[in-house]
Amino acid sequence: MAAARTVLLTGSNRGIGLELVKQLLSSPRPPAWIFATCRDPEGTRAQELRDLASKHPNLVLVKLDVANPSAIRDAAKVVEGKLNGMGLNLLINNAGIYTPTATLETANAEDMLSTYKTNAVGPMLMAQAFLPLLKKAAQDSKEKGLSCSKAAIINISTILGSIKKTPDSFFKPVISYRCSKADLTVDTSVRGLLSVLTILSEKHSGTLLNWEGKAIPW
Repeated sequence: MAAARTVLLTGSNRGIGLELVKQLLSSPRPPAWIFATCRDPEGTRAQELRDLASKHPNLVLVKLDVANPSAIRDAAKVVEGKLNGMGLNLLINNAGIYTPTATLETANAEDMLSTYKTNAVGPMLMAQAFLPLLKKAAQDSKEKGLSCSKAAIINISTILGSIKKTPDSFFKPVISYRCSKADLTVDTSVRGLLSVLTILSEKHSGTLLNWEGKAIPW
């Protein structure tokens, strides 16, 4: 994973996104540039990110709302300018929203549209906006085949993204799902995630994998 020279992450101010930033920075061979994006880099919820950026010159905070197409385009211009001719090796779409109280009885059109804009449309728009930089990285790389150190897009999801696993998660109370996740710390999850990124290749393209690299049925 450390071989990726340039990395961009969405939703970097908390949870898995923030832990990814921390572990990338502390890796034996940290990326030359880490672009950590969030909706409000100057807000109180991004204080920890700002503290990290003050200590690590290779960490750049970028304002970005994945539900806002113009904000994505603006962010891509900022990143392109900072890279100064380099490409982007790795785009990690991590930002997402989850409303545990939404049920069939209570969900409304506004909730559905907001969730789809962030969780589904957002990653697609991110891929479109940063594709030229990803292609640049791939063209400049001497590596053969696909890898996260050459050029790749990683979409962070959840077991809830598996259609086959739906009965396991929704026929039971949502609170049980949330409690079961407490057995896996963010630190452990991200360490596993980063180790999985190092082994990804063409055969993994389009697959749904867990933090241990095991396939989740879609």
